Amino acid sequence: MKKGKKLYEGKAKIIYATNDKNLVIQYFKDDATAFNNQKKTTIEGKGVLNNRISEHILSNLSQIGIKNHLVKRLNMREQIIKLVEIIPIEFIVRNVATGSITKRLGIEDGTVLKEPLIEYCLKNDKLGDPLISEDHILAFDWASKNEIDKVKKMILRINDFMIGMFRGVGIKLIDFKLEFGRIKIDEKNEVILADEISPDTCRLWDSITEKKLDKDRFRKDLGDLIPAYTEVARRLGILHEQSNVSAVNVTKLSSIKRKKK
Repeated sequence: MKKGKKLYEGKAKIIYATNDKNLVIQYFKDDATAFNNQKKTTIEGKGVLNNRISEHILSNLSQIGIKNHLVKRLNMREQIIKLVEIIPIEFIVRNVATGSITKRLGIEDGTVLKEPLIEYCLKNDKLGDPLISEDHILAFDWASKNEIDKVKKMILRINDFMIGMFRGVGIKLIDFKLEFGRIKIDEKNEVILADEISPDTCRLWDSITEKKLDKDRFRKDLGDLIPAYTEVARRLGILHEQSNVSAVNVTKLSSIKRKKK
C-alpha cells in the first residue's frame, strides 16, 4: 500500500491517499488539544497509544457485527481505513453526568444516568461544535431519519459492549464520542462507524478510585496522560508494544535530570 498526498489534517490525525481510491492511511499525531483547540500541546507517544487502543476496540466491535472503517493497523502510528463520507455530527454517549452537561444543566458531577443519553453536536470547530437536536439534523439534511435510527441502534450496542469490556478490566465508561460515515457496500449506501475510539474520545475512570484515565488529565491539568493511557492499554492486554512508549519517556527524563546535574 503506497502512501500518497495528504488529504486532510485534523487536531489528532492526518489522512493520506493511497493507490486504492477506496482506502486511505490514517496517521495518529502526538498533538493534544482541548476546549476546541484553545489549549494544545504535543505529548510524545500519545498517537502510538491511541492507534493501538483504537485498533483493539474497533476490531472487537467488528466481531460483534458493528461495521467500521478499520481495515488493519500498518505500524505503530498508522492504520489503513476505508474512505467514508463523514456525517458532520458528533454523537456523544453519556452513562454518567460529568463535564459540559453538568455545567449546562446544573447536574451534580458523577450522577449515574438511568439510561444512556445520546447528544448531538455539529462538527464545526469555528462554531465550537454546538449542541443540536435531531430536528436540526433532519431540517438541514445532515443525515436522514433512517440513518439516525440506524446510528442510534449501533450506538446502544456499542455502548453495551464497551461498558462490559471496560468493566472487565476495572474501568468505568463514563461517556464517549462517536462519528459515523457513509460508504457503498454491495452497491448500497450504508452508514458505518468511523474515526477513533480511545482515551482521547472516551472518559474512563478507575472503578475503585475514580482516577481519570483519559484526556481529562490534560484538560484539567491532573498530570501526565501517558501513564494513564498506558494503564488503559495494559488492562486491555495490549501493552507489549506500548512499553516502548514508556521506555522512551523514562530515557528522556533520565537524560534531562543528568543534564541538570
